[in-house]
Amino acid sequence: MKAIKIEHSCKVEDLVPRLVDKPTIKPGYVLINVKAFGVNESEVTSRKGESDGDFSYPRILGIEGTGVVAEVNDDSSFKVGQKVATMMGGLGRAIDGTYAEYTLVKEENVIPIETQLDWETVGALPEMLQTAYGSLNEGLQLKKDDVLLIRGGTSTVGLMAGVIAKDLGVTVIATSRNPKKIDTLKKYGVDYPLLDDQEFEKNVKKITPAGVDKVLELVGLDTLFQDMSFLKKGGYACFTGALGGKWTIDNFSPFMIPTGVYLTSYAGEASDLPADVFDSVLKKIEIHEISVPIAKAYHGLEEASLAQSDLESGKASGKRVVVL
Repeated sequence: MKAIKIEHSCKVEDLVPRLVDKPTIKPGYVLINVKAFGVNESEVTSRKGESDGDFSYPRILGIEGTGVVAEVNDDSSFKVGQKVATMMGGLGRAIDGTYAEYTLVKEENVIPIETQLDWETVGALPEMLQTAYGSLNEGLQLKKDDVLLIRGGTSTVGLMAGVIAKDLGVTVIATSRNPKKIDTLKKYGVDYPLLDDQEFEKNVKKITPAGVDKVLELVGLDTLFQDMSFLKKGGYACFTGALGGKWTIDNFSPFMIPTGVYLTSYAGEASDLPADVFDSVLKKIEIHEISVPIAKAYHGLEEASLAQSDLESGKASGKRVVVL
């Protein structure tokens, strides 16, 4: 099969498809014929050799994908020809991923889907939907009529979280550090798109003097403690991402957390995104109730390098998807 397999850290132009052995089915696994995959920051990090210790070379990149079941074991709950999605579970890091025509995945990390949507749309969803939904549901226990602040709102997860939250009946405040991307937040239904500038704190308090119910933190530890100061008593802050690059803090004290509010995190797995939730989102996309934030679709493994290059440029918000 064709795949992008890297032996060591490399430049983006070195992401060139080559022939490798097609995976062989083994107990507890499903072989998937990949139809589309999203391109993610973590794959750029892995390509550069900057990943954590759970990543190793040589490796086929790709932490998520969608496609059709190609082969199963006799006792499998899946059927050949069934449409599926997969993400996380070490995919593209500890085991070979989805920058390939076929990928071999543990059954527990495979989600059955039913949809007539094109692969470009479906391929954009797995990782950003799982992370957004898991953060809001598992991390924040978000409910109707909450006021939610999304810090890092024009990231793929931030945009998807805003879409899910609005569909639930939540008031959404979301931020961007780039004034040119404020219109993107408006496009996806954010109630209060805010520029992350010197006036940010004043503007949040003007919108909601009593504070917000929940905060989804995607920028990092540089902004987390400011965001917690906006919370009402009993409110939740969920640390999910660090777009600013700061994941750890020196000399941390629990007393840095404001009294009466709660700090949690989210780094979940495919199991946090139930199949019925995925199918519900797909159906709402089909009838145009919600939109998927897609920046651009690329065609063929040969364009994966261009997709990564465009992602690094940061010029457009939304998911970049490679369709095979």
